[in-house]
Amino acid sequence: MSLLEIRDLEVQFPTRRGLFVAVAGVTLTVEPGQILGVVGESGAGKSTIGNAVIGLLEPPGQIGGGQVRLDGRRIDDLPDAEKRRIRGRRIGMIFQDPLTSLDPLQTIESQLVETIQIHLGLDLAAARSRAVDLLRQVGIPEPELRVKQYPHQFSGGMRQRVVIALALCAEPEVVIADEPTTALDVSIQAQILDLLRRLCRERSVGMIIITHDMGVIAEVTDRVAVMYRGRVVEEGPTAKILGDPDHAYTRALIGAVPRPDVRLHRFPYVDYIEGLAGKPRATLSLREHWLGRSRDFGQAPGRDGGPLLEIEGLGIRFPMNNAWLPRNRRYLDAVQDVAFSIGEGETFGLVGESGSGKSTIARLITGLYRPSTGRIRFAGTEVSALTRDRDLNPFRRQIQMIFQDPFSSLNPRLRVMDIVAEPIRFHRLAGSRREVETVVRDLLEHVGLGARAAEKFPHEFSGGQRQRICIARALATRPRFLVCDEPTSALDVSIQAQILNLLKDLQDELRLTMLFISHDLPVIRQMCDRVGVMRHGRLLEIAATEDLFERPQHPYTRELLSLMPRFDGLSREGLQVEDSGDAASPSARDLG
Repeated sequence: MSLLEIRDLEVQFPTRRGLFVAVAGVTLTVEPGQILGVVGESGAGKSTIGNAVIGLLEPPGQIGGGQVRLDGRRIDDLPDAEKRRIRGRRIGMIFQDPLTSLDPLQTIESQLVETIQIHLGLDLAAARSRAVDLLRQVGIPEPELRVKQYPHQFSGGMRQRVVIALALCAEPEVVIADEPTTALDVSIQAQILDLLRRLCRERSVGMIIITHDMGVIAEVTDRVAVMYRGRVVEEGPTAKILGDPDHAYTRALIGAVPRPDVRLHRFPYVDYIEGLAGKPRATLSLREHWLGRSRDFGQAPGRDGGPLLEIEGLGIRFPMNNAWLPRNRRYLDAVQDVAFSIGEGETFGLVGESGSGKSTIARLITGLYRPSTGRIRFAGTEVSALTRDRDLNPFRRQIQMIFQDPFSSLNPRLRVMDIVAEPIRFHRLAGSRREVETVVRDLLEHVGLGARAAEKFPHEFSGGQRQRICIARALATRPRFLVCDEPTSALDVSIQAQILNLLKDLQDELRLTMLFISHDLPVIRQMCDRVGVMRHGRLLEIAATEDLFERPQHPYTRELLSLMPRFDGLSREGLQVEDSGDAASPSARDLG
């Protein structure tokens, strides 16, 4: 008898346009101490399975058929009160979005302590002690101090670690981890994956890991199920699925995984439709496209070909506690004395552990934070000294940002049409309403969502699809400088390849300049010309990308590279891409 058994599961969503079947006929089992990986494209139904098991399907979603059994007992048809007793205590859930799964009005301590006391019955002192210990286990520095803070005072990666601690605090029998390492750097990812492995091995916990990261799948899972359009197309031992897959779609996914060992001009990807390999999409001619027209804000940098962006002595500090007496106040120096420059048409990468200050620098450049020290110059103008909106708006049009969190950065009350059209209307980049709508639909096509997505609301999309909406919105102003803060962290590898190829097209055709922040080192190697390594708010090393990966100078850089997940599936052999500068795709023969 399996610990967790899913039999012929079907999940339905009634809509005004008819009944949408998100999951159809899925059968999976998890044994004690076993880790099952579930992979597939965004929207394939992976997260829906996890929500159905734990009884948290979003209305009007419903289980239309099949069963879910825990330790032999059926749980999908239990009353809500009994489901609540199982949820958290016997089945823990690590949610995909760390921001919306934490209460912004409560401290981390109160949320952890409440869960521990409800499920384990510990007294207040013991619950607080366990909360601090859990934060220490998931790698939160100074847990005794940070446990008193609120979610907004944590970086995205740190919030993800808090969510993991919250899922493990009641010692569940089964853990469903929905993209548990999405926002984590490689050092913390290694620590978390080791924690999850030990949890399964020492306590015989069964685990389902839902992820698009093939490196994570290769490192920790015992079995893998591959999903496509709500169905499991292939399932088996990890070594078999990654090394010698039978299904064409599995081979297509593996072929799109970024290479950590060599840099390619373009990312390989496959448009897979019902067992057929799609033809490679033609490279965009963006100078004639709307994205390339009327870029009238000046193409030359401000000073005879000098850097487009210059940062000198940049620093910012945040108050940790607002004591009445100044001598009792404590501050966090999130960024300290950072200096670098980015030339026009260059992609500059920033890597480092969660909380090292990468996203803070992004917010300083885009004007969301005001620096405590230092200067930021864009095209020769010191934008950090500007305070009036009428002076800042021309630069806001030229500098756009793709945020790390696709859930909280979209207005849930607006349709996608209005979300993407808002910056076009604000900066008056298109004339008539019809032209604006045409541009929005075209942008949605380019990021792989399709024009019909314009009529939907954000809640109707998966996490990866919402990130594509954010990318379309960032491109809507035809920016000159794009700040990409973990732009592909929520994307599966096939869509990631399409988005990164689009960014490369934009850069090649329009000399688009990018600051690319990511914890995915293979993606950094493929995308960036130079890379800066950050830790504890300081910039430790800057080097050309190939020099950094082949000959790292700083010990911390060498440590990061040594922790990079390795994925060397045998199936890559038939899916190699020549560095010819053209998009490549396996032939139909290669895909069987």
